[in-house]
Amino acid sequence: MIGSVKNAEKHIVENSGGSKVLNYSFLCGERGGPLLVEGQGPLTQAVVPELGEFKARLGEHGAILFRGFAVRDADDFDAFVSQWSADHLKYMYRSTPRSEVTRHVVTSTSYPASLEIPLHNENSYHRTWPRTVAFCCIEAAAQGGETPIAPMDAVTRRIGPQLTEKFQRKQVEYVRHYHEGIDLPWQSVFQTDSRDEVREYCDQNGIACEWLGGSLLRTSGIAQGVATHPRSGETVFFNQAHLFHVSSLGAGHAQALTELYGADRLPRHARYGDGSEIPEEDLGAVRSAFAESTIAFPWRNGDVLILDNMAYAHGRRPFKGSRKVLAALMDAHES
Repeated sequence: MIGSVKNAEKHIVENSGGSKVLNYSFLCGERGGPLLVEGQGPLTQAVVPELGEFKARLGEHGAILFRGFAVRDADDFDAFVSQWSADHLKYMYRSTPRSEVTRHVVTSTSYPASLEIPLHNENSYHRTWPRTVAFCCIEAAAQGGETPIAPMDAVTRRIGPQLTEKFQRKQVEYVRHYHEGIDLPWQSVFQTDSRDEVREYCDQNGIACEWLGGSLLRTSGIAQGVATHPRSGETVFFNQAHLFHVSSLGAGHAQALTELYGADRLPRHARYGDGSEIPEEDLGAVRSAFAESTIAFPWRNGDVLILDNMAYAHGRRPFKGSRKVLAALMDAHES
């Protein structure tokens, strides 16, 4: 099992195509980090015969990087994630722009290359999220473009018990105003042009919504501040207050948006679930904890990274040149 992996091991996988040698080690050497599995040939042939074992290893370590396999395009990646899980999530109530590539595969967040995407747990602003998130590098950027990750047990320890308990007790409220021409339009967020369907989705998911004259939609929803990992029983920090809070844009942009729209109609904002504002020192402590816990590595073409979304956060660093990283969301979990 995973705990027996020391510095490096070789494993033999038997399948219809013959024997496959897989090399097991840790991405960060003695410092641990994701389990690194290296091999050749189709990834499905190496993984599917030992799927139960790999899922156990993911449960133990929270992250696996598959490297060296013949994963050349979205179809290869789709074949892998289709075998990994039968439970695939449609990206609804979106917070970032993505495009569907295949039935189970979407693009990673389509933000400009010059911007950094802070570390976060996928859909942790919602009461439903994927337990498993997979990424596939089809084309690594010429410079930068890493997908940094951070173990949530370390992040939570650095945040500290007092602030973690505060988020647990108060939870987080996410407030969004869908202004024309800024951020995502509501039609993209809810994947519909129907106001009735928006209201139906919000009613089913505990989200308040109202139209503030014309086409301006306002939504607000309270979600968890922490979550209990179903395998380990650990309580981990689990929300996106530090991303949704207007301060995440930087002081200049935050001030400009506040002056343009008013503090009560910001495109997106986060506050504690009791309606109180989240102090800057609380957000600063969260951002510092993520930064201090970060693990980063350069992508290689064909890499597939699979994460336990409650055990590891992920982000994206700025890059130069062309970059193509795909994603898949699997195994729905509700708070």
